[in-house]
Amino acid sequence: MSRLPETSNSLLLKVRDPANVDAWREFAAIYRPAVYRLARRQGLQDADAEDLAQRVLVSVADALQTWEKDDNRGTFRAWLLRIARNAIINALTRRPPDAALGGTGVTDQLAAEQATGSPIRDLIEDEHRRAVFRWAAAAVRADLHESTWMAFQLTAVEGRSIEEAAAETGKSIGSVYAARSRVMRRLRAKVMEWEA
Repeated sequence: MSRLPETSNSLLLKVRDPANVDAWREFAAIYRPAVYRLARRQGLQDADAEDLAQRVLVSVADALQTWEKDDNRGTFRAWLLRIARNAIINALTRRPPDAALGGTGVTDQLAAEQATGSPIRDLIEDEHRRAVFRWAAAAVRADLHESTWMAFQLTAVEGRSIEEAAAETGKSIGSVYAARSRVMRRLRAKVMEWEA
């Protein structure tokens, strides 16, 4: 698996400033969807997952005021997603007072995943990679002509042939190749910008 993008130190510094709304929006655009999807995959309902994602980001915003980078503790992303995992475990194991007692399958499964760390860690990393791609794609798409983006979408994302994409977009085959290459180059640059 390739190296995953890490949250830039400059963004972390910007997010610490409560007045920097743009930095917070960028930060939330990356992490809120990832936390939400992670919660949904672990069995939370839509509204509960939305609420959990909001609570995680509020907790992180509070903790960022005193958070310091420490290579011995791991990366910021790992720390943030550990907060998310713990919040999900708390949400799944919290029982309303009138809940009937039943099996502990979900609790046992979460405890086993936490002990090994492997399946949930892979899920967290996949979600992070998707969130970074979505963020980069939204930024790149805003600067492109719609047919250029569509040529990329059809071929690179949907896996359709160059010929099909050319017919659907009204571009030549060579133009579809060029458009796909241009978009991929811009996406790589945007992800590298995130890493830097």
